[in-house]
Amino acid sequence: MLVLVAPGQGAQTPGFLTPWLELPGAADRVAAWSDTIGLDLAHYGTKADADEIRDTAVAQPLLVAAGILSATALGAYPFAADAAVTPGAVAGHSVGEITAAAFAGVLDDTAALTLVRKRGLAMADAAAITETGMSALLGGDPEVSVAHLEKLGLTPANVNGAGQIVAAGTLKQLAALNEDKPEGVRKVVPLKVAGAFHTHHMAPAVDTLAEAAKALTPADPKVTYVSNKDGRTVASGAEVVERLVGQVANPVRWDRCMETFQELGVTALLEVCPGGTLTGLAKRALPGVKTLTLKTPDDLDAARELVAEHA
Repeated sequence: MLVLVAPGQGAQTPGFLTPWLELPGAADRVAAWSDTIGLDLAHYGTKADADEIRDTAVAQPLLVAAGILSATALGAYPFAADAAVTPGAVAGHSVGEITAAAFAGVLDDTAALTLVRKRGLAMADAAAITETGMSALLGGDPEVSVAHLEKLGLTPANVNGAGQIVAAGTLKQLAALNEDKPEGVRKVVPLKVAGAFHTHHMAPAVDTLAEAAKALTPADPKVTYVSNKDGRTVASGAEVVERLVGQVANPVRWDRCMETFQELGVTALLEVCPGGTLTGLAKRALPGVKTLTLKTPDDLDAARELVAEHA
């Protein structure tokens, strides 16, 4: 059984979209998306520097576009009974949940890109209110780390499993964390994001996203959809969208998603472009599960072999 997963913000790197735009029809498709959402995705995915694509309003649409583009090249999107790739389940980390919603047929590509553009702008506005950020804690005991973060006024915004928790809060709070790490934590790594996502700092974005969601007509998932709110599977398109809205101000529980993957009997995990993070977590937390990341079109042949064995 194959699970198809989509990464969250911070996975983007300068120029990562370049090789995908060389595939037949890809440039035209990205140009159409760019016109629809008012953002030059091709420019940001090929020519922009790290600081430009760190901007939340840019990074989020870019990630969803890349995920859909790479899944299309593989034959996993759009979902259909006779598609080349039919995963057993889909899931996404943070903004990757919108990509996963597209994979499951809950939203079409235009709706997904339109929603994520509004999400990115709303979260960028919320992040501008207070200087905030996020840092990953490597190692340590989760319970000890969470208690320590709360003592410092920080939120465990991503509980990723495999010994990784992401702390979010003000830059002052994160500086204090750097000086006072929880017992057992080897390293604190600042992330390439522009705000304390999945915390109360994002509350203003929830209202904006809820309003945007009213224009959507979601379909029920055509494949098992695993929500990162709590690792539960969700069978209603309306509930998927409801969770996408509330998710921006609530922690990501990727640890519980991976527990659900195990319960579902997943044997392989394939992470779409520009992945790597979720594959790394799976290697540590899901022993025996084969993993692969679609970073460039050069990975497509290996991905097809994985699909032939597990999808």
